[in-house]
Amino acid sequence: MIRRNLPFAAIAVIALVAAPLLLEPFRLSLLAKYLCYAIVALGIGLAWGQGGMLTLGQGVFFGLGGYSMAMYLKLSESGGGLPDFMVWSGVEELPALWTPFANPVFALTMAVAGPVLLAVVLGTLVFRQRVRGAYFAILTQALAAAMVILLVGQQGLTGGTNGMTNFFELFGADLAEDSTQRVLYLVVAGVLGVLYLATRQLVNSRFGRLLVAVRDGEDRVRFLGYDPALVKTVTFAVSAGLAGLAGALFVPVVGIISPALLGVVPSLELVVAVAVGGRQVLAGAVLGAVVMGYAQTTFSEQFANGWLYLQGALFILVMTLAPKGIAGLLGRLRRARTA
Repeated sequence: MIRRNLPFAAIAVIALVAAPLLLEPFRLSLLAKYLCYAIVALGIGLAWGQGGMLTLGQGVFFGLGGYSMAMYLKLSESGGGLPDFMVWSGVEELPALWTPFANPVFALTMAVAGPVLLAVVLGTLVFRQRVRGAYFAILTQALAAAMVILLVGQQGLTGGTNGMTNFFELFGADLAEDSTQRVLYLVVAGVLGVLYLATRQLVNSRFGRLLVAVRDGEDRVRFLGYDPALVKTVTFAVSAGLAGLAGALFVPVVGIISPALLGVVPSLELVVAVAVGGRQVLAGAVLGAVVMGYAQTTFSEQFANGWLYLQGALFILVMTLAPKGIAGLLGRLRRARTA
């Protein structure tokens, strides 16, 4: 057991100690952003890799968490007045929906509880009707598209297409300071590590084995007396909660939340990242999010006009050489080396 945890411990030490010392503030902030995406990927790995639920709408839950945190930051900076984008939009009175988000505890709670509640309602309605496979994937994708339309249409309430930006302080700390960004990175990395260990424990538990059984033979599990709909709903809710928490962390790290970050395309990109890393291994999902995030940044900096083609080529290359992702390739090399 100790030897099995050594790689995780080594990576954790590098992430928490070496990265803040070796990377300049801008690169460290980018790494923190990748780790936020890795938290979302962890939830996708749980739902898709372990439970067989291909969810193409994780951007919705990510956005709910992000907007919850953004609402708190805007109210905190306005000192009880109207946020800047509401003034520009001609809003004269703070909407009642915004009022509770002046409390940071409520905002952070809603960043996780909101996505979880939505996932429970959607999962209960969908899984009870035994909707699965491509039909479930299309449904979650349609949810992401509808969410974007809703946010864009509410200019005075959500900032519309531009979303919310210009965040300056978090709990009294200046977000522009390098020291604040370093602390935020450590918080994100620590949260990811704790969530990874908790999720891995869940996968290795009896519930995790039942989840895999539902993935491989839902009807057989039902005949054995279990409720597959309940198992899938709980898993979907946990995945949504992870995405919501990632969104709440993303906002102070990056400094913006907008509909462009939570639509169909970002949700698909996260699924692609999990596939590249290896969807059946939680560590692979995390690795895929970091690798694809780094590749996107590097390609866009070096090849501004054709980086999307390079990113697509990377995905095709990995899927061709390693259908089970990077994690599957590493596992195959390890087994060959042992043999």
